[in-house]
Amino acid sequence: MKEIVLIYLDRSGGLQKFVHDCKKYNDSKQSYAVYRFVISINPSDIAELDATLGNYILHNPIKAAEIFQSVCFVAIKTLLLIEHLQTEAQISILLKPTHLPPLPSYVLSLSAFPFNYTSHRFYMSEGIVIAMGIVTKYTQGARFLCTEETCPFSEGRFRYIRVHLPGATESATVRNDFVCSLCSSPLQEDMKFRVLGDKQIVEMIDAKVLNALKGYSNNKSHFRIQAFTVFLR
Repeated sequence: MKEIVLIYLDRSGGLQKFVHDCKKYNDSKQSYAVYRFVISINPSDIAELDATLGNYILHNPIKAAEIFQSVCFVAIKTLLLIEHLQTEAQISILLKPTHLPPLPSYVLSLSAFPFNYTSHRFYMSEGIVIAMGIVTKYTQGARFLCTEETCPFSEGRFRYIRVHLPGATESATVRNDFVCSLCSSPLQEDMKFRVLGDKQIVEMIDAKVLNALKGYSNNKSHFRIQAFTVFLR
């Protein structure tokens, strides 16, 4: 599947964009714990090249991102694209599908029962934005060091990297109770390597609310319309 990923990136122009993004990181004077890449993908094209990889992208995008991560790491090391990159864990891949199959199972509808949205795969959702918060910062990635000075992981290495994953809370990336796996000493964040991104919280409501506002009756004596929160990162 790694070979298929490389073939797809080459054919789709994604490899050229990836090399360009690497150059921006390499030319930057800022130090990074995590190098984040957004890769646009066409699920249909990938499924034609390899059905298993296409299925991963549609139904297990975190696993698919790991495959892309491995390919990108090898490409960076082989082509010497980012001088200061040390470990594969420093690469964060965000897969951005151009579309999803036009099937009901890929549509997130909070007005239909049962909900049954337990998988971490892609869904489409359509609604009306009724409120928007201000744009704030969140931690995309951070580097931690062991506080025990005699420990090999107390300096120099990128052994402990925390990367934000879709659906995770802020505390999953940055908090003060992480411990070293080698000596069990507390870990402390190396603040100069923190990578920040923008996030915005919006309140949405199902588009079916328009029928209620128009006075549309579906012969149900009682119904309720409830907003849901979306995090844009």
